[in-house]
Amino acid sequence: QVKLVESGGGLVQAGGSLRLSCAASGGTFDNHAVTWYRQGKETECVAAINWNGGNILYVDSVKGRFTLSRDNAKNTVYLKMNSLKPKETGTYSCAARRGWIVADARQYEYWGQGTQVTVLS
Repeated sequence: QVKLVESGGGLVQAGGSLRLSCAASGGTFDNHAVTWYRQGKETECVAAINWNGGNILYVDSVKGRFTLSRDNAKNTVYLKMNSLKPKETGTYSCAARRGWIVADARQYEYWGQGTQVTVLS
């Protein structure tokens, strides 16, 4: 059973940066795809990474500003967010599943509790 714990959220001014972490424990993580979701007014998939970092996907609105990476030796996935906007306020959660990246959140087996990001205007 993989357990995910997010960290790194906080309060930041518009244009600022944060780096979120998704740390896994309790099981093999290096064969899992990981996706970050933002829960605000709607739930949106922000970025996703496959098991070895060879395939990384971003929603159009964050391309060029967000960077997703992973360190399987540390069982951790990182989401670096630059030039943050107030509309990106929300709870950011990571989710993991064995195998490929998929769009359907229901197919992710493991979820963290989320970390709050608040971007002030």
